[in-house]
Amino acid sequence: MIHLWGAFLEKELSSSYTNDKEKVKIYKEYMKVTLITVAYNSAKTIRKTLESIASQDYPNIEHIVIDGASKDNTVEIVNEFEHVHRFISEPDKGMWDGLNKGLAIAEGEIIGMLNSDDVYADNTIISQVVAAFDQHKVDTIYGDIQFVSNKEPGKVVRYYSSKKFHPGRFRYGYMPAHPSFFVKRAVYEKYGHFKPDYKIAADYDLMIRFLKVHQVSYQYLDLMMVNMLIGGMSNDSLKSVYILNKEIVRTCRENGIYTNLFIVSLKYFRKVFELINPARP
Repeated sequence: MIHLWGAFLEKELSSSYTNDKEKVKIYKEYMKVTLITVAYNSAKTIRKTLESIASQDYPNIEHIVIDGASKDNTVEIVNEFEHVHRFISEPDKGMWDGLNKGLAIAEGEIIGMLNSDDVYADNTIISQVVAAFDQHKVDTIYGDIQFVSNKEPGKVVRYYSSKKFHPGRFRYGYMPAHPSFFVKRAVYEKYGHFKPDYKIAADYDLMIRFLKVHQVSYQYLDLMMVNMLIGGMSNDSLKSVYILNKEIVRTCRENGIYTNLFIVSLKYFRKVFELINPARP
């Protein structure tokens, strides 16, 4: 079973019959996964994010942290974690610029992204994602996430399922949950990174280009992957919601998908039901 992968590997590496050269060989047999975290003044939350990645049972993870020159003690916290492979702290043009910096230096065959206020649901998530790539032979994998209260730790306020997604639903403002979206590095190299002129919906635009325009192969993984703190750039104000929807309409039109603000706004009926019944369907 997938969740036993880490335990099996730990046993192999700790065996008295496994010398250092053999351990290196075992690690190299596992494809590298790059996880990118962008941060700015994230001292209140980033420690849990870092702990979440450090605790993953998958052995070959490259963690890249891109910080936008934080003015709090984010830098000091990141420097406490030895598992972080690359750490850049310098002024940038926002989250999408930061993610693009990470993509430019990523070495993993598979790339995922975890925000500086989010955590993986448990320590087997990356192992299960890699196993799904190996099983289904696809270029992208995505799953489910849940939003949790920033005032009551552990309280789930909304469950976001990507199960019913297909590219035809982009016109309705529906996409796979971005923190659950894992992509082969070769796809980024072939079809490009995030467009930084989008304020909020650059991830939506990227998924349209990958999954709809270029028809990159994908597979839904029936797994709750990430706990996200409620809020975030796309939902922190009515103005942000308006900008998000305008940008969704823009990227749809730029990529040959017919939609409008009314059609995109229909997604909020689904969100109401997710808020009324936040349990996993």
